[in-house]
Amino acid sequence: MSTKPVTLHLFEGYGVEMEYMIVDRDTLQVRPITDQLIYDEVGAYVSDVEFGKMAWSNELVLHVVELKTQSPAHTLLGLENDFQEHVRKINQLLEKHNAMLLPTGAHPLMDPFKETKLWPHEHNAVYEAYNRIFDCRGHGWANLQSTHLNLPFGDDEEFGKLHAAIRMVLPLIPALAASSPVLDGKASGLLDTRLEVYRKNQGRIPAIAGKVVPEPVFTQKDYEEQILNRMYEAVAPHDPEGVLQEEFLNSRGAIARFDRSAIEIRIIDIQESPVADLAVLQAVVAAIQALIAERWVGIDKLKQWDENRLSDLFLQVVRSGQEVVINDRDFIDCFGFDCKDNCTVGELWKHLVAETLNLEEQPHVAHALNVILSRGCLSKRIVEAMGENPTEQDIKRVYLSLSRCLQNGDVFIPEKPC
Repeated sequence: MSTKPVTLHLFEGYGVEMEYMIVDRDTLQVRPITDQLIYDEVGAYVSDVEFGKMAWSNELVLHVVELKTQSPAHTLLGLENDFQEHVRKINQLLEKHNAMLLPTGAHPLMDPFKETKLWPHEHNAVYEAYNRIFDCRGHGWANLQSTHLNLPFGDDEEFGKLHAAIRMVLPLIPALAASSPVLDGKASGLLDTRLEVYRKNQGRIPAIAGKVVPEPVFTQKDYEEQILNRMYEAVAPHDPEGVLQEEFLNSRGAIARFDRSAIEIRIIDIQESPVADLAVLQAVVAAIQALIAERWVGIDKLKQWDENRLSDLFLQVVRSGQEVVINDRDFIDCFGFDCKDNCTVGELWKHLVAETLNLEEQPHVAHALNVILSRGCLSKRIVEAMGENPTEQDIKRVYLSLSRCLQNGDVFIPEKPC
């Protein structure tokens, strides 16, 4: 007899997923052996391996493995320890292959047109459909790793509030989370290069990603009519078998998953270690909670924001992170920040963290967030460590240090490499 899933209301559960690359320990070249890793653990080529509270799963490409909470966690507190334990377990299994996990949102040296291998086992039909339509060999498919955050809603009213608040916070997230400053062996000039290629990877069918910041829709009916159905119609001529007519096709920066009563935030670049990821997640959640509680303005005011206006700010933050100056006084007012004329995104985040987050009982998370707010996002620290015109040797030196941060659960500081 099947039991009906328990309905979770706002902030009663947190689903967290983290994607890591598998690379050679010496050269950092990507190693497409996620299936071998899973086989070594369970003796079969399956797409999911469960370990009580935690699970591993495959991704589209064979050099990426995802670690995730098996079911929603009741709290984010201490979750970094569960992820860290599994990072070390996987690294131990990869030793015999002379491989290891590498963090950050994009591999700095990978040539996706030569090195991409797709997952060939379970659920391959979906991946083949994507590949046929979009050609998944580019960076926007084969070289982007993120941390996903799933937040539940209990009914349509809660969905509307959650979607309204998330839309406002989305443009600010890359200022904390950007970790992809290098592609093809060159500093791109953007702090979040992953999001730049991500937003363009389905350019053939613009309805799939939209403006990344979702449209202002706040009921399931409106969402299905204005976002999902338009997207399904647009992809249908390219997908005769109907393999992609599912909610997962949606590639906006936050997507409604009505099949699991949650909204999934997808624009968080993965950090150098789980403690840094949890620092970002807690800051993001605290800001969303404050908006839903109408701490500064009413929800109705948040619902009036057009996606184009929010997307303009988002694109600036993708490029320049915390240094972006917000000239839109109405936006600043939504967060109750009393600054003169204008403020930077970094100043706004410092205000939000001070107003909404108490990390006294989490000193390691507090340290990680303090580094992000005082020294900049991981991308900024990577560029500082390797220089703006790095050699391949400079890049490898810094990213080998980042792999040690991941193994040790440390935060990356340029002058004190892990």
